[in-house]
Amino acid sequence: MGEDRIARTRRAFLGTTLGGAALGLAPGLLRPAAAAAPEFKIGLFIALSGPASLFGPTQQASAELAAEEINKAGGIMGRPIKLFPTDAGGPPADSTKSAVRLMLEEKVDLFVGSHDSATREALVATIKGKVPYIYTPVYEGGECAFNTYVIADTPEQQIRPSVTWMMKEHKAKSLYLIGDDYVWPRKSNEHAKKYIAENGGKVVNEEYVPFGAPNKFEEVVARIKAAQPDAVLITLVGADNVNFNRTFAGFGLDKSIARLSLLLEENTLKGIGTESSGNLFSCMSYFGNAPGAANAKFKAAFAAKFGAKAPQLSIIGVDCYAGVNCAKALVEKAGGTNARKMMAAASGVSFESAAGRWTMYGQHVDKTMYLATCKGTEFDIIKTYPGVKHGEACKA
Repeated sequence: MGEDRIARTRRAFLGTTLGGAALGLAPGLLRPAAAAAPEFKIGLFIALSGPASLFGPTQQASAELAAEEINKAGGIMGRPIKLFPTDAGGPPADSTKSAVRLMLEEKVDLFVGSHDSATREALVATIKGKVPYIYTPVYEGGECAFNTYVIADTPEQQIRPSVTWMMKEHKAKSLYLIGDDYVWPRKSNEHAKKYIAENGGKVVNEEYVPFGAPNKFEEVVARIKAAQPDAVLITLVGADNVNFNRTFAGFGLDKSIARLSLLLEENTLKGIGTESSGNLFSCMSYFGNAPGAANAKFKAAFAAKFGAKAPQLSIIGVDCYAGVNCAKALVEKAGGTNARKMMAAASGVSFESAAGRWTMYGQHVDKTMYLATCKGTEFDIIKTYPGVKHGEACKA
């Protein structure tokens, strides 16, 4: 009995000692592991419904590609990006409600928005500069709100060169203006009318239709036919642009009247179709077939990530890739998301886009622009305008 008791005592002692040693060699069992870096949350406002919803898949995919690339390289200041895709295709009031929710409940660090200008104005009024906001698509100019950064094509970059070209090369002295009835078309046409007058032309009529009009534009096209302009300047969006151009060609006007659309990219052109795209032109800072190493690299990465299911590349969508990259560059240059430091950092900050490296000043960017004619459902770039100044007058 004595020897047995001694053996049991020895086994208990060894078990306790070795167990303690094992714990000593496994500090994770004694102390919690180092916490992972908090996510950098980006509220991504894109068109998931409404007339512009044809852009939504490309917008989301392009943002996801940028986030993936940034996360592989260490995130934003060491924090992995988490995107919060949010519908901005409906009424602006819906987007403002979503913005409030994202700020209060999700505590987002930054917003990126690719949506219409009415929604932009509503979001600027709601956010009030409390969260950085990067606006990305083609727009009408004039946005200089505090802690708001615009990488969009501006009127000086898009409308001036294309209208001037149309009037000179096509001898277009009379133009008919047709657009959706909201901020972007109306303010864009204010710029257009100035450029038309500078080139000795005139506007024979200016007409606006409700956004997402259910009709197929027969009455509008009949009025254009009666007016007999040399060219039509189009500020219609998405499905409206598709329906108008189909109707226009259906009347046979595409043979004699040139059309310049200010929001015509690959998705819309495919909807318009080969039979309706004759004598139709577009001017953008990005087309899927634009030349350059940056676009080739971007397209290869996009195809590698999404494969056969990749959505159609177009400027409205690819702009979100630049927007997320702009977020990283701005935040890291500012050392965080403090609004005043962000505003100071914006001057001279550079970042990658699918079209190449862009540099911001005056809360906007200069860029190369391309003028293209439609060949069936493809774009044929016929003129390049390198380094076009944005022409905005924002002051920090």
